[in-house]
Amino acid sequence: MAGIRIRDLVVGYGAVPVITDLSLDVVDGSLFTLLGPSGCGKTTLLRTIAGFVPIRAGTLHFGERDVTALPAWLRDIGMVFQDYALFPDKTVFDNVAYGLRARKVAAASITATVGEYLERVGLSAYADRMPAALSGGQRQRVALARALAIKPTVLLMDEPLSNLDAKLRVQVRETIADLQREVGITTILVTHDQEEALALSDRIGLLRQGRIEQVGTPEDLYARPASAYVADFVGAANTLAVTLAAPVAGGSRARIDLDGTMVEAMAPAPLPAGNAILVARGESLRLVPPTDGIPGDVPCTIRRRQYLGGRTTYQVCTASGRIIRVEAHDEAAALAVGSTAGLRLDPARSLVVAS
Repeated sequence: MAGIRIRDLVVGYGAVPVITDLSLDVVDGSLFTLLGPSGCGKTTLLRTIAGFVPIRAGTLHFGERDVTALPAWLRDIGMVFQDYALFPDKTVFDNVAYGLRARKVAAASITATVGEYLERVGLSAYADRMPAALSGGQRQRVALARALAIKPTVLLMDEPLSNLDAKLRVQVRETIADLQREVGITTILVTHDQEEALALSDRIGLLRQGRIEQVGTPEDLYARPASAYVADFVGAANTLAVTLAAPVAGGSRARIDLDGTMVEAMAPAPLPAGNAILVARGESLRLVPPTDGIPGDVPCTIRRRQYLGGRTTYQVCTASGRIIRVEAHDEAAALAVGSTAGLRLDPARSLVVAS
């Protein structure tokens, strides 16, 4: 196995650049997710790592091996595609064995290896079936077994769960997570699904227009977003234009004006006085009856309430007409639509970032 090191990468189609001056490190044996919306460059980056798209500038290493100019078949990768890419005229066994036979592995070793990986993905009883006789989740597990059976240096996965329904998606997601950790192979997965990225990844790189917006653990991107864009993409967050009363040092509390009320939030980086963005997730906000109000509570009106079992979500409207989402998990009493309340921020869990 090997880590991946990318430096100053430039990739494009024709005269149009898609990825510009991108540098990235993926730790050996980790599962790294490239996350972002359609058109951000994540699939292009994955295909470049695979060797399917040529590099205009920059370098790409698998461990100490420079693979920048190597064709795909010499890079020693395993690939799992969105549409499974199984051979429809071959059995499950023969699909998994395909890469081993291409490498001229001995027949006895092929039988043992295919059996091992079919067992790992829970399909030992399906070795003689054709792909058409399998469910979508089973086909994707066959594709995963085929990619891993050749024991590649790097495993690449392009939206492997997007063709599955919600229940199958969770099942195959768990199979991928368990098998990746068991085998310990360096893996890069592409997805636009934030829940999938948060559930699977050791680290995530969020792409925006061919550049890395932030790299970090799932906890980093969710709880400590580097920008309003990250906060808005990873999890539902309220991003509100506010005014910073005075300059603030990074890592300290900032006082901000939210609809005429002075509230506090953490500033992860230094900020000048003036316009800024408040990032507040629904669970970091609290609604209190107006009679419980204290200085720092923002007056609001309950506009919508949805009871969802383990939590209740509210839409509230401030005096200036801002709509803010609040998520309550332990409310003592429900607040009725149309009633007034006070909106209270948790300063330790609310962030203020540059506008």
